[in-house]
Amino acid sequence: METRNLVQAGVIAGALGTAFAAWSPAWVERWFATGFYPHWQRGLTAVSNLLPLPWLDLLVAAALVWLGRLWWQALRIPGRRLVSSGRALASTATGAACLYLVFMGSWGLNYQRLPMSVRLALDAAPVTTDEVVRLGEDAAGQLNSLHGAATAFGRQAGEAEMVVALAPAAGTIQRQLGQARPAVPARLKGSLFGQVFRWNGVDAMTSPFGLEVLVNPDLLAVERPFVAAHEWAHLAGYAVEAEASFVGWLTCLRGDPLAQYSGWLALYWQVVAELPPVRRAALQARLQAGPRADLDAIAARLRRGELPRLRLVSWLMYDQYLKANRVESGVDSYGEVVSLIVRARRSTAARRLLLPD
Repeated sequence: METRNLVQAGVIAGALGTAFAAWSPAWVERWFATGFYPHWQRGLTAVSNLLPLPWLDLLVAAALVWLGRLWWQALRIPGRRLVSSGRALASTATGAACLYLVFMGSWGLNYQRLPMSVRLALDAAPVTTDEVVRLGEDAAGQLNSLHGAATAFGRQAGEAEMVVALAPAAGTIQRQLGQARPAVPARLKGSLFGQVFRWNGVDAMTSPFGLEVLVNPDLLAVERPFVAAHEWAHLAGYAVEAEASFVGWLTCLRGDPLAQYSGWLALYWQVVAELPPVRRAALQARLQAGPRADLDAIAARLRRGELPRLRLVSWLMYDQYLKANRVESGVDSYGEVVSLIVRARRSTAARRLLLPD
């Protein structure tokens, strides 16, 4: 067997072994999530912040050029297409395996770390509907009281200032969660995928290849602080969506009035989705006109650019992606932030996280 074939076989085998390995959460927590990864993230995100374009856009463009050239050369010579196609297929599989190994080594292993509920020693008893309703009532009350100040603050500050002002709060909550070296916050970048975000109803994503944040260009001012805080939590190593939302919400509570409002708005949205219709209607009746108008504006923004069938397919694919990374609840993990917050409220030790200094 040629050296090239051996190398390709080794890379593919390494990727398969990594995907199916029984990773020890304790090992991942100690050596990757709190060992190698924080240093890697701080360095790579600092470099990414210097670039106006996302690394992901450049990577996708380079990959498409490489694939096009590879398969054009494989298919252009009659009589040798079968052999050439086999080689091109092996090269394509090797390239995909390399990307997967980079993904896991750069960020993806964070999916295998100890769960937040274990790290915080939260009460494991099931969350009741009444507890969720009480959380929703608190969210509605906060939205009603913060709306005026948040609106005034949003008029005074530009989007860049809003995000920069939130960075210290992100560092504070990460330290309180036991992170010795907080993550470097990423710039919120536009991307070639902005239109795809519109079609799919996606607010933002963290790219594991550049450890940078790409955002939907249509985000409203009231959404932007929480989206930034959520994605920065991903950069800090909280891969599971519920955990990133939990850390993002805690970050917003320590921010300015607009950030606080943005965090409560995102939480209210999640709480409403978890309630049966009758309890949901009663909670919605508590909202005043200002917060209700903001929720309506977000819903209109989502409907305006959405392609429903593409969105359904994309979320089904994302659901499978999460499950492949051992997030058993898939996309339903977004709603689990409600359970995390309720359980943190029960815990004397964890409750201090819910009270900004």
